[in-house]
Amino acid sequence: MSGLDFSIIADALPFLGKGLMMSFMLTGIAMVGGLLLGLVLAILRLSRLRLVSAVAALYVNGFRAIPLILVIFWFYFLVPLAVGRPVGALHSVIIAFILFEGAYYSEILRAGMQSVRPGQWQAAKASGLGYLQTIRLVVLPQALRKMAPLMVTQGVILFQDTSLVYVVSLHDFMTSASIVANTQNRIVEMYVFAAVVYFILCTLGGALAERLKPKRDRA
Repeated sequence: MSGLDFSIIADALPFLGKGLMMSFMLTGIAMVGGLLLGLVLAILRLSRLRLVSAVAALYVNGFRAIPLILVIFWFYFLVPLAVGRPVGALHSVIIAFILFEGAYYSEILRAGMQSVRPGQWQAAKASGLGYLQTIRLVVLPQALRKMAPLMVTQGVILFQDTSLVYVVSLHDFMTSASIVANTQNRIVEMYVFAAVVYFILCTLGGALAERLKPKRDRA
């Protein structure tokens, strides 16, 4: 340990900070986009129309069965072919993350919506509310409260998964740490620092998820 030099971290902080901001940005955009897409998919999966429900289920199960890194590769190479022009690594990654996370958030939201007691649905219908009005005004607020811990936990996993964007040469936090480690020949120091940063941020996210749980469900 006497040969280690952690002073390189201080010199590299501006560069590492930019990478961390990229990780935060990807996490935030993917969470918002994934939640919106997931809500649509959850509603479709709960539809009484079998074909609509089956198509939504096929989408969800399909994306949940594929590694995220493969989805990133797909959209990095296929989106430019589909639109006929380059779209850049960032936009391809954002599309891939939103579509991938939408499948996971849809299952979280669907579970929350199904946990609402049938009497709530019936009461809303008796009050003259339509299907979408019932979801928006009655079911969704309750589902979001119940599923908030799971959504935060999925966000923590998503933050960790942003490290996969190295495959398309985006400089997230982990990629930035790797660049510094290799250019400065301080591999141990940088990877220890990166591990500490991920540990602190993910532990804070886990603590938030635990705090959002109802008191009776806390460990």
